[in-house]
Amino acid sequence: MTSSTKIRALIVDDEPLAREAIRERLLEDGQVEIAGEIGDGPSAVSAIKSQRPDLLFLDVQMPEMDGFSVLRALEPEKMPVTIFVTAYDKYSLQAFEAHALDYLLKPFDEDRFHKALQRGKEQILTERRSEAGERLLAMLEERLHGGSKYISRLAVKSKGRILFIRVDEIDWVEAQDNYLRLHLGKDSHLLRETMNNFGAKLDPERFIRIHRSTIVNVDRIKELRPWFTGEYIVVLQDGKELTLTRSYRDKLKMLLDRTA
Repeated sequence: MTSSTKIRALIVDDEPLAREAIRERLLEDGQVEIAGEIGDGPSAVSAIKSQRPDLLFLDVQMPEMDGFSVLRALEPEKMPVTIFVTAYDKYSLQAFEAHALDYLLKPFDEDRFHKALQRGKEQILTERRSEAGERLLAMLEERLHGGSKYISRLAVKSKGRILFIRVDEIDWVEAQDNYLRLHLGKDSHLLRETMNNFGAKLDPERFIRIHRSTIVNVDRIKELRPWFTGEYIVVLQDGKELTLTRSYRDKLKMLLDRTA
């Protein structure tokens, strides 16, 4: 494993002996590179932001700033995989609420430490594979885009494969947390994308946003049905019913013109 692919670990503990115990165990693992050792909370925040370690061994009780305050000072997307290390078991629930991967009680034995380390490595490698997949999909989408203003084909991950779908095969799109679910007949696929970004890539002559979490293919619309308080029910050819909300009333005339 090259230095660029090694897992970089940062040790944060105000007790030198505790840092030494973690360091000695990490040095035995060829996959791990020690990014540094820190003895207080404020310095830990600065080091995490500047060094961007993959894995963090973090003490709970430290001078000036405890371990939980360290994590709160970080942006969520920049938070490394975290294993709390402490002499007190009373913080375990709070640690997991802070999205820590594991909780090591001092003094820990070799077996317990390596189980926690293995969990950390597996989590990091899984995240790296996911990021690599997202980069590949982005590259494929750019190739499929071919410089045109709107996309006509799309690459999506499905059950370990990459599928290429025609955009005009999409019936409708719904937002689901940080993903979009693309509905194509009886099939559906998840895409890691925001509704705004994806909508901007679609031809507005063919796709219309009818709700903050819904985009519909105009060619799939069968009828519009008036509903309460100025809303409409959009009925698709397969019978699926979607809501056109009042905030998207400006789309109504466009829909009526196209479905007339």
